[in-house]
Amino acid sequence: MELGEVWNGLMQAVGASRKVFELIDREPRISNNGNVDGRHGKLQGRIEFRNVKFNYPTRPDIPIMQDLSFTVNPGEVVALVGPSGGGKSSCIAMLEHFYEPNYGDILLDGISVRDYNHKYLHTKIALVGQEPVLYARSVRENIAYGLDYVSEDAIMRSAQHANAHNFIMETTDKYETDVGEKGSQMSGGQKQRIAIARALVRDPVVLLLDEATSALDSESEHSVQEAIQKNLNGRTVILIAHRLSTVENADKIVVISGGRVVQQGVHQELISQEGIYKQLVQRQMLGGDLTEDEIKKPVPPKTTRRRIRGMSPTSGSVSQSFLGTSVTGSYL
Repeated sequence: MELGEVWNGLMQAVGASRKVFELIDREPRISNNGNVDGRHGKLQGRIEFRNVKFNYPTRPDIPIMQDLSFTVNPGEVVALVGPSGGGKSSCIAMLEHFYEPNYGDILLDGISVRDYNHKYLHTKIALVGQEPVLYARSVRENIAYGLDYVSEDAIMRSAQHANAHNFIMETTDKYETDVGEKGSQMSGGQKQRIAIARALVRDPVVLLLDEATSALDSESEHSVQEAIQKNLNGRTVILIAHRLSTVENADKIVVISGGRVVQQGVHQELISQEGIYKQLVQRQMLGGDLTEDEIKKPVPPKTTRRRIRGMSPTSGSVSQSFLGTSVTGSYL
């Protein structure tokens, strides 16, 4: 009986190992043989999407980007907004060289991302996503994950910048505390702040924020937003958000729909124009998101103006915490 169970387990392991070796032996479609690294000079953080056309290999008949072009200058905070499914997150995947365009190019400081050393590229471009990936290791190991060497001082400094140091020091084992499988021993806000610390310890030139606070409660969101806010200076930042109130003070807002850039400008400029951005703001005020299928449908007009609780009668705006934002009251 016991021998039979051992045999069954052995056969299952053999079957699983075949799949493992298939993955090890497969030839990747994307070459990561670039050799541009820190020896070629310090990165400034200028990003350019130049006439990019792209579709995912598993969906070759569905275009994701169609002649997409925009530029992010060094040190700028640029917000990518648009209907769901418009290609915003795909821009981040392309910038990190997870995919290559069918046509066009993505440039970092005038050099194609495909020409950069892959490891170097991912130390200079850091991503904080909506759902951070943590491993069943200590806090210290999670912050330093992917780096060959990082000093204890750098780990603690990045945690302080991410508003994570205090809650880490309150745990029993401090920086040696095990976060649990997928960060199960941490709250959503704590996981997100550890993820921010992991991004900052690399001292990135480009910081990518993909819905970094959308899944958090109000208190956790405030802590994470504060951590992000105080680490924007001196870095090129690309911010993706469905909460349009989080992007008003960005240096530039790029509206992407149907795989193309349809509008660019600052909040006050775009809100005064008839277009998708204004539709998105109006839809947000009505409590919903706009999808690609709905962009041509008119947004029902508001027949009455409603005072939002907490709005100052003289200010005419609802303040939000991220980036010191507000949504102009006349468009509610």
